[in-house]
Amino acid sequence: MIPLLRYHSALLLRSHRWLPPVLLYAAFLAVGVQPGGPVLDSYGFAAIGPLPLAAWLCRLCVTGEPPAARACAAAATGPGRAHLARVLTGALSATVLALVGTVYVALGSDPHASDHHTAVPVAPAFCAGLLAALVSVLLGTAVGALCNWPVLRSTGWSVLSGLSAALLLLVGSASPANAAVSGLVTGSAHGTVALPWLPLLGTVVIAAVATAVACRLGSRRN
Repeated sequence: MIPLLRYHSALLLRSHRWLPPVLLYAAFLAVGVQPGGPVLDSYGFAAIGPLPLAAWLCRLCVTGEPPAARACAAAATGPGRAHLARVLTGALSATVLALVGTVYVALGSDPHASDHHTAVPVAPAFCAGLLAALVSVLLGTAVGALCNWPVLRSTGWSVLSGLSAALLLLVGSASPANAAVSGLVTGSAHGTVALPWLPLLGTVVIAAVATAVACRLGSRRN
């Protein structure tokens, strides 16, 4: 699996198709995360960005390989295993960027609650922010796996369904990402930190099932 991950990572980097989502994510953080803002509020805002970022990067990874190279990889390692490597490359890339965004928030935010007086424990707050970002990464990966080839073959339907799913998961009251972000914002009002373990567990299951479905279909349609 590691050689496949290296191959797809190199393919993604050399294509330069990662530039638009990465630049948009950087602009999102630069505009939305105000220096000196309450740390938990800033973590909550920053945790929104990795969801569409992961969905976009996943799409780039599962659609960026030339047909001939895709056929060779499927013949050499199996279509399901090859597709799993594509999805994992997108997820790992988004995870690295989410970590960078969380560190950016930690360096520039005020370690106090919304009232700017109640101290917030720095290490637990960082863990909560990082876990919330991982929730978004996993949900975005699930969106990318289910809204692109081999589940959906039409580019138009893939883009439209991916955007719609990402928006619904960001604003839906039943969404794990919404729950993780809301927990950070609520904690900022009282100066308390709650780690979003339950949303994270739910998204691990969702991402695993979505990836398994995509890999299964990839095995059948190659």
